[in-house]
Amino acid sequence: MNKLSLTRARAAIISAVTALILLTSGCATNPVTGKSQLSLIGENEERQLGQENYTPTIQAQGGQFYLDPELTVYVQEVGDRMAEVSDRPDLPYEFTVLNSSVPNAWALPGGKIAINRGLLVKLEDEAQLASVLGHEIVHAAARHSVQRMQQGMLLSAGMAGLGLALGDNEWGGLIMGGAAVGSQMALAQYSQSHELESDRFGIEYMVEAGYDPQAAVELQELFLELSEGRSSGFLEGLFATHPPSQKRVDENRRLARELGTDGVRNREKYQGMIAEAKRLQPAYDLHDEALELAGDEKYEAALDKVNKALEMAPREAAFHATRARLHDAMDNPEKAEADFDKAVELYPEMFSYRLYRGLSRLDKGNLQGARADLEASAEVVPTSIAYLRLGDIAAEQGDRNKAAAYYNEVAKTEGELAEEAKRKLSNLK
Repeated sequence: MNKLSLTRARAAIISAVTALILLTSGCATNPVTGKSQLSLIGENEERQLGQENYTPTIQAQGGQFYLDPELTVYVQEVGDRMAEVSDRPDLPYEFTVLNSSVPNAWALPGGKIAINRGLLVKLEDEAQLASVLGHEIVHAAARHSVQRMQQGMLLSAGMAGLGLALGDNEWGGLIMGGAAVGSQMALAQYSQSHELESDRFGIEYMVEAGYDPQAAVELQELFLELSEGRSSGFLEGLFATHPPSQKRVDENRRLARELGTDGVRNREKYQGMIAEAKRLQPAYDLHDEALELAGDEKYEAALDKVNKALEMAPREAAFHATRARLHDAMDNPEKAEADFDKAVELYPEMFSYRLYRGLSRLDKGNLQGARADLEASAEVVPTSIAYLRLGDIAAEQGDRNKAAAYYNEVAKTEGELAEEAKRKLSNLK
């Protein structure tokens, strides 16, 4: 079965499973709160959703922070310590650090949890990290993301259309339909009741794991202060999905006093573990500035920023990928190819580097190399732009059936790429 057929098969399975769940499921007791709640998604489906969407969602948000693998090991250890005392210690918990400067953390069903590098550098100690991870563990254990997903399912029983990207934005990052299910669950705003539940049980988990719950109070005080000051990074990250409030601060303070504020903080250890991420942060700041300049077509200035970033972090694949795209925009194909190759070499699993290299190769007439890269990228995260250009390649090579199949999938979406696919479908007839 080819990749396109696989995508269709997965979509059909998801749709069928959804319909079956709607017919056969009812109410269940929440494993954390003990309350009765609507249960349209069973535990097996919950774990499957998390497992299948974890990698695409990670990649859609910057990929893994691979330059400091010890930091991810440390976060996993703290997360495991918190998960062991949770109400669902049997979930297959995973914790990863994302290579994103946006301060955020999220949880998918089944205990698949991520925290951004940009949030880690804002925290002061291990107890605060435990507070963040405990909060996300509750979201997973209490099935909050699944409950939000069920609300959408009540309106529409079919989810098959979520397996394909909606479009692309040249410098601002791709809109990932392939990660749409995961992104909906990870990035949708939680209700106030869900946030209060996660705060409460997260603090209880902290105490049971031996951490000082005062750290949770401090975090909410900091987040509320930053939200009132309209901190842009937090507004597009943590505050968008986990809105702070004075009520949350007051409830956390009350519970911390009730449970006692003894426990470990491990500030020195934590600061040592994030020292490398803090050292590299100026390089990522330069890279973010380069992307903004590129969006304004100020390519020379953007290139200067990326070169400075690479002097500080020469093994960061994202910097090489951005420089490659800048070289392409400035009509330096050989330099672009070299940087794309380096990005793929440093982080071969990252779909976006294969995607951009594939598009670049296609522009240069390298159909075989372009197809290999575009297929590899779409296998990890399907995107409309990849499918559309794979259709172009198939059409160029005389395979009208395969071209039509690719174009038809893109035509089901919305936007300029969908309209282009419809025109090309019509021309094939």
